Amino acid sequence: MKKIICFTLIFALSVSAVFAFGSREGSSKNKIIIYTSMYQEAIDNVQAELKKDFPKYKIEFVYGGSGRIEHRVATEKAAGRLGCDILMTAEPSYSLQLKEAGLLYPYLSKEAFHLAFDYDPQGYWYPVRINNMVLAFNPARNQKNTVPNSFYDFAHDTKVRGSLSMRNPNISGTTMAALTALRDKYGYEYIDSLARQNVQIEYGNAGAIQKLESGEYKVVMILEESILQSRQNGSSLEVIYPTDGAVMIPSTIMIVNQRWSANRNIKIAEQITDWFLSEKGQNAIVAGWMHSVRTDFPKIPYDSIPTSEIRDKSIAVNWEYDSIQREQIINRLEERR
Repeated sequence: MKKIICFTLIFALSVSAVFAFGSREGSSKNKIIIYTSMYQEAIDNVQAELKKDFPKYKIEFVYGGSGRIEHRVATEKAAGRLGCDILMTAEPSYSLQLKEAGLLYPYLSKEAFHLAFDYDPQGYWYPVRINNMVLAFNPARNQKNTVPNSFYDFAHDTKVRGSLSMRNPNISGTTMAALTALRDKYGYEYIDSLARQNVQIEYGNAGAIQKLESGEYKVVMILEESILQSRQNGSSLEVIYPTDGAVMIPSTIMIVNQRWSANRNIKIAEQITDWFLSEKGQNAIVAGWMHSVRTDFPKIPYDSIPTSEIRDKSIAVNWEYDSIQREQIINRLEERR
């Protein structure tokens, strides 16, 4: 069995242990539990700001990659009740699945008018942060003109074969979304070319960044926020905004409905949703190296470029088709490795 699929089997067996600290102990009057795929550093920043504005509420975050969260929710659904009140996941295709499954609560946020990206017209889900899938390289090891500057070249430039990487699409919703967009743009030949390039599969961004720093990798497909954070912490790694367009991924926020939620504090969940979509919440998001979802928000993450500039050149994602293609893309990638 191949590397990606083997890891997925191990992950499926161990996921319950990973989330053990998020187990439900019974509902609480002022408590909200949020399952999120945001990185821990971003969670810490957001949580500090939430405490200032909601001092009477106990707001807990449970972190996991998209695959872990999806497995957790499926397991809890089978048991009859979820362990969270709000979900903040990697991309909209999962939100569409949860809406269809009847797990979500429709809330028409007062902040919806200010959103620059699509949201569910009934209020079942909203974009809350923008992740951009880009490329990155180390200028201390390679000149920019010697590494791929487009996603197309990432899959076709034989000079970097074996020295490039991406995250495991089985556990990373953003990587899966990027592959879906690139398959739509270039066809399944793109996935075949990725396999021929011997793209290395990483299970976290830390490993990819470390190997990019050391020179083991020449270029990586990675979320912009990971490189921006590294740069703010003193790294010399640089983002390459692909010439054929970045993949913009609006991560969503959803309220779990009364039937399925852990603490059944719907009104508090509404307030927190409004906060995340407001200028205050978006300040915290942008401070976490992600882009804002608002039309009237001029700030951008540290050392990034304007959101509108990325959006104008971005590669579109068909979110309804994204979940359908997952298994096909994974199998195709594995069969040709």
